[in-house]
Amino acid sequence: MDLDAYLMVHQPQWRRLEELASRRRLSGAEADELLDLYQRVSTHLSVVRSASPDPSVVTYLSSVLARARVAAAGGRSSTWSDLLAFFTRTFPAALYRTRWWWGTTALLSVLLATATAWWGLSHPEVWESQMTPAEIEAYVGTDFENYYSEFPHGEFGTLVWLNNARVAALCIALGVLGLPVLWILGQNVVNVGVAAALMIDHDRGALFFGLILPHGLLELTAVFVAAGVGLRLFWSWVEPGARSRLDSFAAEGRTAIAISLGLVAVLLVSGFIEGFVTPSGLPTWARIAIGVVAEVLFLLYVFVAGRIAVEEGVTGDVLTRDAGDTAPVTAT
Repeated sequence: MDLDAYLMVHQPQWRRLEELASRRRLSGAEADELLDLYQRVSTHLSVVRSASPDPSVVTYLSSVLARARVAAAGGRSSTWSDLLAFFTRTFPAALYRTRWWWGTTALLSVLLATATAWWGLSHPEVWESQMTPAEIEAYVGTDFENYYSEFPHGEFGTLVWLNNARVAALCIALGVLGLPVLWILGQNVVNVGVAAALMIDHDRGALFFGLILPHGLLELTAVFVAAGVGLRLFWSWVEPGARSRLDSFAAEGRTAIAISLGLVAVLLVSGFIEGFVTPSGLPTWARIAIGVVAEVLFLLYVFVAGRIAVEEGVTGDVLTRDAGDTAPVTAT
């Protein structure tokens, strides 16, 4: 192919497409012309690449087509409205749609923590074999309580937030494997049960619950949500239903990412409570009341805002325009 002759014939079309792509607004006729030229220039680029792949021409045509594609499809940028839509529709819908997974996870975890505490109270030799009497006395006497006040409030709240966000992220990220989620969750739940048994056995139960409940209600709920979502992610490829395994995992993976991002905000709230409310001088009933209010507000957020969003067709997945195409599943 004579590239110079080809350029001479088609360059006017390329320049016209470049001109249309640079305009901020197009009339109806101009939009139709842009789409027609886009198809034509795409063919020209294919011909040049196959017959005479001149690097400068290929680069130029690719650039023109890229700008034309943006002009035809329209650009998107993240805005405050997108953020608002995420927290009022996407995130609560994702939580509501996965409620049975994390709700069951929460129930079983509470039962495990209760069973661990009961067993620990019945078998005190468990911690006595792991800790000396002096260590036990230090833990129940000062260490447990001082944990919440040994650092400045802001620094402590930030450290707690980051640690809890890491645990939640691990539960979701390792969800593809299933068992690691159970291991991480089990360790955290058993630790809570053992600590409860140790404090209760030494008549420090009121102190334990007075320090745990203000932030722990919301914090543990967030961890249970992360674990439940991680297990749902695992099940999405084990039992994909009518979808292919890849499509099922991709859809649940996008929902899991949305939930993980939302949990960052939830854990920020629980971290603030743990950093500023739990170690404060407020009466125990007031600190616990704050924790209960935070938990109730979260549940109302899920079961009111989430249910409304789901009824309106929101699934917690990204928008269709962002999700990409999926391969059809062959009927059997």
